[in-house]
Amino acid sequence: MRYNTASCISIQASLKTNTVTFLFICRHKYSSLVVSYSAVYVLCVVGREVRVVTCLDNIMYVVYAKFCTILLYNTDTLSPLHVVINIKGIKEPRDIVVCRHDRQLYVANFEYSIWRVSVDDRSYVKWLTTQVKVWTLSLTSQHLLVTSHRPPTVCQYSTTNKELLCVVQLPQYVSRLYHAVETTHGTFVISHIGMSQDERQFAVSELFRFCHVLQH
Repeated sequence: MRYNTASCISIQASLKTNTVTFLFICRHKYSSLVVSYSAVYVLCVVGREVRVVTCLDNIMYVVYAKFCTILLYNTDTLSPLHVVINIKGIKEPRDIVVCRHDRQLYVANFEYSIWRVSVDDRSYVKWLTTQVKVWTLSLTSQHLLVTSHRPPTVCQYSTTNKELLCVVQLPQYVSRLYHAVETTHGTFVISHIGMSQDERQFAVSELFRFCHVLQH
């Protein structure tokens, strides 16, 4: 049986046992499978609440809750690099992703903006102002997906010129949206609450390119 989509929907960590558990959903055309995988290594222990992380080459970029700084760690030695990127203007970072093509970090600020940071010279700019509060981000080589928690919204932007390409049309039963990714065959996979049979059901769904394309 071939599984064509995999989403990590839960990560649980225990510092007492040095165990990290990943919970995956693998979706097939006719069925689904839940797989739990455990590892026995904790990369590092930090003294603040870590919001999100992302990696490029051998460097991990760490964003803390309610801090406007990005800290860098070496993924080979698991040690801090003593490099801090201070982004003046961010109040509540929600997510961070990195593009391997343009070597840019995209940082979501909950208060209606996305910032772009160069991993080479660490310069930064307020790249985009949004109409919704940004919850999470995801990247392809040319597109940035911006997910809003409430109201549930997914917007697709061009990473080349910041153009808003489309707004993904969600089923009416989706009451809360957590995350969205764009697949290689042009569909969207979303993590959400709400199904047609049960409005309180947690679910992962695939949408087949239903977008409101903006006219210019």
